[in-house]
Amino acid sequence: MTFTVYILECSDGSYYTGLTRRPMEERLWEHNAGVVEGYTHSRRPVVVRCVETTESAREAITRERQIKGWSRRKKEALMAGDYEGLPALARTAAARPRGSTGSP
Repeated sequence: MTFTVYILECSDGSYYTGLTRRPMEERLWEHNAGVVEGYTHSRRPVVVRCVETTESAREAITRERQIKGWSRRKKEALMAGDYEGLPALARTAAARPRGSTGSP
């Protein structure tokens, strides 16, 4: 069985990260049709920006939780395929004091 972790861009510019066992096209249709109440329901239409698949439910759940915890910038680096830039974004966030915006 294949598990898919995905990032959607919503009509308001926000990102939604989800997980499905069904075909991605079917899940996307559900989001855009408003079949299920939730985050994307009032932010339609949505567009798929990133898809990762795995055969392991545990890996998929772990990856979904990991991505959900990322900053917008880090999600955008992933969507752009900037895998080399991901660690720097993690270090930047970890090095920043709580409450800091990172601006001088």
